[in-house]
Amino acid sequence: MTDEQTRVRQLRLVVEAEDFEEALVFFRDALGMPEQAAFEGDGGARVAILDAGRATLELASPAQRRMIDDVEVGRQTGVRLRVAFEVDDTEARTERLVDAGAQLVAPAVETPWHSLNSRLEAPAGLTITLFQELGS
Repeated sequence: MTDEQTRVRQLRLVVEAEDFEEALVFFRDALGMPEQAAFEGDGGARVAILDAGRATLELASPAQRRMIDDVEVGRQTGVRLRVAFEVDDTEARTERLVDAGAQLVAPAVETPWHSLNSRLEAPAGLTITLFQELGS
């Protein structure tokens, strides 16, 4: 097998949303993730595949996770899985998402790695970080 044959083609994070419609409106409309496809089945089965742009998997040691919590939130949260979205304006998008139903955990803060990060609790039980790259 060549490297091309063994390379992952896409990262898809699958999240069960108890309130599907609320989560769809939040992530698609408020956060701005265009719908690529949607399917419905028997018994109320629904799925929407939303475009998240480029995907990466960020693995962090426990010490790094604690440091990120300290920087972004100012305290330990104990959250082991967090979804981070790069946006153009962290402060404006944070305000928009709070208006759309997210709970603010921590407002935007400039990080040592030169980004502006905020932390929110979003629908479907997801903890999210919004980040805006400030420099190279």
